[in-house]
Amino acid sequence: QVHLVESGGGLVQPGGSLRLSCTTSRNIFSIEVMGWYRQAPGKQRELVADIFRAGNINYGEPVKGRFTISRDNAKNTVYLQMNSLKPEDTAVYYCQEDGSWGQGTQVTVSS
Repeated sequence: QVHLVESGGGLVQPGGSLRLSCTTSRNIFSIEVMGWYRQAPGKQRELVADIFRAGNINYGEPVKGRFTISRDNAKNTVYLQMNSLKPEDTAVYYCQEDGSWGQGTQVTVSS
């Protein structure tokens, strides 16, 4: 059974930064795709960013140019660096790995 541990959420002011981490219990080299989705109240879950085993990366349109996804293979961990945060980035952020989901971490952007 896959176990995903997420961390790094919290409260930040507009324009600030946060880094999310997601560590998997699996060997990251066996994972086809790993990434982050988010869900704001009353909205559908949407892709934030994902990274494939081959190295290609996708970003959701709202975060392009502000967020960066990266991977540390030695730590079986994927990171999401979030810069220039906006109130509309407020959501629960979920780590996803080949169809398995983490519990989510709350990100709140507010002054």
